[in-house]
Amino acid sequence: MSYQKTFLAVVADESGEVFEHPELLMAGMNGLFPRAPRADELIPLPEGSRLFTIPGTPPTGIDPKNGRLKTLDMLPRSWGGGKVQAVSAFMTPGFTRTLLPAADYRRKMVQLPLWSYTAVGWCVEEERFYAAAARVDRNIQWQPEHYDDRKLDPLVRTALAANPGNRLLEQLSRCAVDYHCFAAKNLFFRRWEAPLPSSPTCNSRCLGCISLQEAPECCPSSQERLTFVPTVEELCEVAVPHLQEAKNAIVSFGQGCEGDPIMQVDTICASVQAMRKATSRGTINFNSNASIPAAIDRLAEAGVDSIRVSLNSVQEDFYNAYYRPRGYCFDDVVESIGRAKKAGLFTMLNYLVFPGVTDREDEFEALLRLVDETGVDLIQLRNLSIDPVMYVDALQVEGEGLGMKTMMDRVKGEIPRLQYGYFNRTRETFYPEGYQTDWPLPA
Repeated sequence: MSYQKTFLAVVADESGEVFEHPELLMAGMNGLFPRAPRADELIPLPEGSRLFTIPGTPPTGIDPKNGRLKTLDMLPRSWGGGKVQAVSAFMTPGFTRTLLPAADYRRKMVQLPLWSYTAVGWCVEEERFYAAAARVDRNIQWQPEHYDDRKLDPLVRTALAANPGNRLLEQLSRCAVDYHCFAAKNLFFRRWEAPLPSSPTCNSRCLGCISLQEAPECCPSSQERLTFVPTVEELCEVAVPHLQEAKNAIVSFGQGCEGDPIMQVDTICASVQAMRKATSRGTINFNSNASIPAAIDRLAEAGVDSIRVSLNSVQEDFYNAYYRPRGYCFDDVVESIGRAKKAGLFTMLNYLVFPGVTDREDEFEALLRLVDETGVDLIQLRNLSIDPVMYVDALQVEGEGLGMKTMMDRVKGEIPRLQYGYFNRTRETFYPEGYQTDWPLPA
């Protein structure tokens, strides 16, 4: 016997205390268009996710008496009568959001930090939080419980003592300890995917860049950018032991603490060749904006196994509005994707998704064309971290999209061979058995 579940809005008071609002139903937003969530857009809040307030932003919900949208400024007098704030979920890795938190973002008083904002509600019947999201990757290696800093600190000290003067290792120690980068922590735990930042420069000026904000139009970057180009020796000193010894070993160029590694293709090709002379074990991955097509052929020849191309949209106008490219154009990116696949690289899109943009009908059709023309193997459906108003205004989009879950279902229905994911993969798992039918994933 089925029954209709009741999802209440989740709000916070001025002090940040979070609670369900018994007189307001949950709403979400597709772009800046508020509406009730659909049944397939909600899942129980995954373990490891967190809740946080959206400062000074009035929450929006649905009045159960008349079904109309209602924005709150104050709590009822019986609850103290203070100001009320919207609440967001920060999803644990492996889950793609389907709706933004419903709120009057035009009235917020601050530029929101670079987080991915996800709608959250309270299920009355089950007495637990639900989030507007879908699971897109089964990999549980990136769950927070695997990253115990009490075990990490002595490993970092030991590695630094054993490799004095390696600037790259010093950089990664700060990434692991100060910025809590999981990939950097993996290096010292000697397991899974480890980072190889290599470029202090970039030929994009992304609105949501987390390592460098050149203008006051956005909030401060969340971490400092690499200030040097590592030598081949420094890169190999970090990468070779990891490739040789780590479980499910991956080393990846292109990290949040750098520009774009394609700007250092000479150094990277030389280092990859040296790595492969030392060991054939493990996977070498290249995360990039893929802005220089000729570089892709060189990387494949050097021994790179996979590439992940970052883009917020497969439409040139939307892409340019966010990436603001310097010295390259969107057609260069598309050409690089095709070259990567032809050169034998496992080819992924790091698709920075945003409800109301990614699920537009024109974006959906453009994505189908790109995948069909280039042969993309996998789309990583990663949540774009940015202030919603800043992003919508920059792209100048209006109205409501198809719905993220609807879009994902339709793409998979049109191209069954296409894989969804959230993380980079080892060579052994590029094409897992049964991947064509492995959707949707259970929450």
